[in-house]
Amino acid sequence: MSKIRITKQFSFETGHALYGYDGKCKNVHGHSYKLSVTVIGTPITDTNNVKYGMVIDFSDLKKIVKSEIVDKFDHATVFNKNTPHIELAKELENRDHSVILVDYQPTSENMVIDFAEKIKNQLPSQIQLFSLKLQETDTSFAEWYATDNP
Repeated sequence: MSKIRITKQFSFETGHALYGYDGKCKNVHGHSYKLSVTVIGTPITDTNNVKYGMVIDFSDLKKIVKSEIVDKFDHATVFNKNTPHIELAKELENRDHSVILVDYQPTSENMVIDFAEKIKNQLPSQIQLFSLKLQETDTSFAEWYATDNP
């Protein structure tokens, strides 16, 4: 049976700051992120299965990505928990803002690695994460491929 890749796209707004960076991104700012999630698997061949012919139901993939990524990161501000931004993060949280503290510099590169781990852990065993593309702006994005990360 053929292996098939399917892709679902998501959008969310997230703020961040890159502590120690030598440009404007050291300031708190935000992006309209676009995340493309591609999984690979074999279409279901059991004609009695309501998901017959699907690798994974797009709505099932959507539930995973929304719960692990979109619902958490949308309209949140991401800071490295090991930077002086921690004081700003605490102040924002005290004012009922959504803040995510991570153990990495919140670049697109590091975020896509984090997202890959979160999504892989929730996929059914017969489905593999093939790739992620996290687009930060119209012209800038980071990509993660399973083949690059054995």
